[in-house]
Amino acid sequence: MEEHLIRDIDAGSDVLRAFLGADEPVCAVVLGSGEGSYADTLSDARTLHYSDVPGMACSTCTNHVGQFVLGRIDDGRSDPPWVLCMQGRLHGYEGLSAQRVAFPIWLMHACGIDTVMTTNAAGAINDQFGVGDFCLIVDHINLMATNPLAGVEPNSIASRFVPMNHAYDERLQDVVREVAREKGIPLREGVYIAVNGPSFETPAEIRAFARLGADIVAMSLVEEVIAARHVGMRVLGLSLVSNLAAGVQGAVPSDEEVFQIACSRQGDFRILADAVVRAVSEEGERA
Repeated sequence: MEEHLIRDIDAGSDVLRAFLGADEPVCAVVLGSGEGSYADTLSDARTLHYSDVPGMACSTCTNHVGQFVLGRIDDGRSDPPWVLCMQGRLHGYEGLSAQRVAFPIWLMHACGIDTVMTTNAAGAINDQFGVGDFCLIVDHINLMATNPLAGVEPNSIASRFVPMNHAYDERLQDVVREVAREKGIPLREGVYIAVNGPSFETPAEIRAFARLGADIVAMSLVEEVIAARHVGMRVLGLSLVSNLAAGVQGAVPSDEEVFQIACSRQGDFRILADAVVRAVSEEGERA
């Protein structure tokens, strides 16, 4: 499918742009496991299923709805900002290439969106992190052995050799830090390590990841971040610690545990996500 990447971005962006109409989202939010209900909190919402967008793969994961949701956050103003959510993301373990996982990021950028908040549920490698904590991603380690920029066509979009020194936007991190402090929301900061999945990691792998400097681990997100930085988008990465990683304090992770913990933290997640959308909107108004 990769030989048709540019063609699919052109065709898909035509459909997505028509869906957006005159309503310009200030940013995009990629909703990970258990966080999809955030899109249900938006007002004036409308949806576009992935299957209706040329080039988009359909999500096959349980609890990942698989649709774009455009709506407004409730920030008390008469004209609150629009945000575009991905209610369910795509994963390599669904049989997709890194480029197909990253495709919606390029798609949204082609429609004028220049900021993305990408979120997920992750396991804690750092034994100082607690289940239910949020974690700002300050850097990542890609152990997926794939990269969405490999191949000829990504180089036609922008240079493949994009630096990743500051992949995660420090200004947006400050927004989350401030709101978490004001609201008493437990917030950690750390390095995220990405693996293919879908099986959870072994205790030996987790010990190795700790030696590499990783604090949390999961099976998504880095393809989106790489694609976003490839085209100059600002990125905020936010994980919810939904479980202890395999072997940490004797933990045996399960998909059910991940989803249940993520659902239990929806209220605080909304506070943090709304704050980021509001901050991006206010920056745009000042510009």
